[in-house]
Amino acid sequence: MKKEKLVRMAAITFILFSAFCLLMVSLMAFANPQSVMDLVSVKLTNNDAVSSIRGIYGGVGLTIVISLIYMMRKHIKEALSFLTLLWGLYAVSRLLTILVEGPLGDFGTQWIVTESVFCGIAILLLGSYKRVKPIA
Repeated sequence: MKKEKLVRMAAITFILFSAFCLLMVSLMAFANPQSVMDLVSVKLTNNDAVSSIRGIYGGVGLTIVISLIYMMRKHIKEALSFLTLLWGLYAVSRLLTILVEGPLGDFGTQWIVTESVFCGIAILLLGSYKRVKPIA
């Protein structure tokens, strides 16, 4: 029973932490899309660009946050599977950039490591969650 509770609490903590991280970027994109792009030194030069960042990082990001919170309540295994894909594919996208365009800068390097670690955590939690009988 203790192991089940520990795994469940670790999974919920990771899901909430991931949702919080995504929510912060989402809120930043809604409030000031340029602030998101300033992280990578890109200037948004027209309203279509502003709208796209607000939509992708803001709208889609918030959709992901809401979905994670919903899944966390009744479908923890699915939430962990989703986070494995999300963080893993973020890292794969950066790896593809390295292979096609060349080395990343400091920002990209920091984030490929972070996303890879988050993917690894999600995989470990998913594997642990599958091995224990989850409590309702």
